[in-house]
Amino acid sequence: MDTPLQLLRAYLGKKELSAYIVPSNDPFFSEYIPDHYACRAWLSGFCGSAGTLVVTPEAAALWTDSRYFVRAEQEMAGKDITLMKLKIPGTESIEDWLVAHCPPLGKVGIDGALFALPEFDRMKEALHPLSLFVDQDPFDQLWKDRPSLPSMPAFLLEERYTGASVRQKHQAVVKALASYPDFVYPVVALDEIAWLLNMRGADVAYNPVTISRVAVTPQAIHLFMEPKKMPVGARKLLEEQGVIFHPFDEFSAFLNSFSPTVIRVVCPDRWSMALHLETMLEQGLSFVPDPFVGGCIAHLKSQKNETEQEGFRIALKKDAVAWVRLWRFIEEQLPFGTLTEQKLAHKIAEFRALDPDYRGESFFPILGYAGHGALPHYAMDINGATPVMPEGFLLIDSGGHYVYGTTDTTRTFALGPITAQQKRDFTAALKGTIGLSMAKFPAGTRGALLDILAREPIWAIGRSYLHGTGHGIGHFLNVHEGPQSIRMEENPVTIVPGMVLSNEPAIYLPGEYGIRIENMMICVLEEENDQGTFYAFDTITRCPIDTSAVDPDLLGAEAKRWLNDYHAQSYADLAPMLTEEEAAWLKVKTAPI
Repeated sequence: MDTPLQLLRAYLGKKELSAYIVPSNDPFFSEYIPDHYACRAWLSGFCGSAGTLVVTPEAAALWTDSRYFVRAEQEMAGKDITLMKLKIPGTESIEDWLVAHCPPLGKVGIDGALFALPEFDRMKEALHPLSLFVDQDPFDQLWKDRPSLPSMPAFLLEERYTGASVRQKHQAVVKALASYPDFVYPVVALDEIAWLLNMRGADVAYNPVTISRVAVTPQAIHLFMEPKKMPVGARKLLEEQGVIFHPFDEFSAFLNSFSPTVIRVVCPDRWSMALHLETMLEQGLSFVPDPFVGGCIAHLKSQKNETEQEGFRIALKKDAVAWVRLWRFIEEQLPFGTLTEQKLAHKIAEFRALDPDYRGESFFPILGYAGHGALPHYAMDINGATPVMPEGFLLIDSGGHYVYGTTDTTRTFALGPITAQQKRDFTAALKGTIGLSMAKFPAGTRGALLDILAREPIWAIGRSYLHGTGHGIGHFLNVHEGPQSIRMEENPVTIVPGMVLSNEPAIYLPGEYGIRIENMMICVLEEENDQGTFYAFDTITRCPIDTSAVDPDLLGAEAKRWLNDYHAQSYADLAPMLTEEEAAWLKVKTAPI
C-alpha cells in the first residue's frame, strides 16, 4: 500500500506540479482543527498545532517553531522528511527551499481554501520564477479513510454569562464599521462567530466552536450552517435577535448576490484565496480591508465586559480548587512510586470535572517531568507512561473551560531536593512573572514594550526563552486568541482595559528541566492624572505557587511582597471552597516567605 507521501507525489505527477505546500490550518484559519483537515499530520506523522509541510517528487521538509523541534523529530522519524527549525540561523525559508528544489518555471500547488490572501500574495512574489497553482482540496481523493467533517449540536450561552445579547453585539459591529453605510462583512473565524452569536459547540477539540460562517450587514446577521446542528429552540431565540439562517454551502453565492455598490469589508488575514476567487475576482469586485488590526470582531471580543471579567474570576477560583487537590494528590502518592505524567494529566481533569460548571479541557495538557519540562509543548503520548520521581521539577500546563470563562495555568513543582542552580532559575522565572504582573504603563502601550519586564530577570542570569510571554484568552472560547499579545515581536495592537492575557515567562535547560509559572491577568484602568491615563494588570489566577523552590534573598523585597499578597488573597478566596483538611494544607502552602 502506498504511503500518504507517495500518494501525494503521484498526484503531483498527474497535475504536472513541482511541489505542494500543506499548512496546518483549516478554511476557518483555526489553531486547533477538526481531524478532517489534519492533512499535514496524515502526510508527515507530526501532530503539533503549528507547522508547514512542503513535498516535491524527490524531497520533503517541514517547518515548525521551537515548541515542537523535539516532538517533530520523534513523530517524523523514518519518513525522510527534513525538519526545518524556524528562527534558527541558517534555516532556509520555504520559498528559498522551493526555488532550490524545483525546476525553473515550475508550478507549486496549494489548497486555496487554506491560504489567506496576503500570504498568497507574499508567497507568489517570493517564489518567482516559480508560480503558484491554486488547487481545490486534493485530499478527498487521496485520503481514503479521511475523517468526515464533525457535526456536533450547537448551543447558546445565556446572557447572564456573556453580558451582552446577540443584538447588542450586532449593533457594536455595525457601529465599529459605521464609516461604511452599506456593507457586507464576511466572518469565517469560528471563535468570532461563536462570540457574536453567543453560540458554543463541540466540533473542534478543546475549542467550543461549531463549523459555520457568517455575513454581517447593517440590517442582520446571516448564519450559514447545517440546519440539524442548531436545536429548534435555540434557532428561534437567534431569529428573535435578528439572525437569518442559510445552508452552509450557500455562503459564496450569498456574498455574490449583493450589488457592486455594497462595500465588501474583509479581514484579509482570514480571507482565503479560494473565497476571493469565488466572490471577488469572478464578479469583478474589490474589497475594503477591515479597519481594525486583527479584525473588527476580534477587536471587540478582546475587551471583556464586566460580566465576562467576573466570570473569569469565578472560573479561576474553581480551577484553583482542582489544582490544590492535584498538588495534594501528588504529595500523597509520590512516595509510592506510582505516579506518571499521564496519570496526573487524567487526575487534574477528574478534579475539574467535580465542578458542575466545568465543560472540558481548554488544550491538551502538558505535563513534563525533569527533561520533558524543557519542551514547551511536550506531548506525553510520544514516550508512553513516564514515571514521576520524588526529585527535581515537574512542570504542569493545563486549563479548563467553564461556563464562566476559560483558564490557562502553568505551575512548576519541586518534588524533592533541588540544586542551588535550580532554585536560582526558579526564582528568576518567578521574578519575571511578578515583574510583568506589577506593570503600570500609559495608554497606547504595545505588548512588545512590556515583554522586557518578564524577560529581564531571566536574561540577567544568562537564560532566555523563545516563545511569547502573553497571549489573549477567550471567554469560554479558544485558549489562544488575539489580536493582543505580549512578546518580543512587534504587534501594533495596544493593551487596553478588559483584555485578558496570560503571563508565562520560562527557563528551559534541554535534557534537564523546565520552569514556567503562568498566571492570567486583566488589564485595568489604574490612574488618570495630568500626565495621562495609566493602566495596570490585575492577576486573577488563584493557584498557589511552590515557595519551596524560591530563594527569598534573590527574589527581592518588592517581589516577595507581591508573592505574599498573592498567596494571602488566594487563601482567602479558596479556603471557603475547600474541605477543612484541604484549607489547612493550603494555609501552609500560602504562608508568607
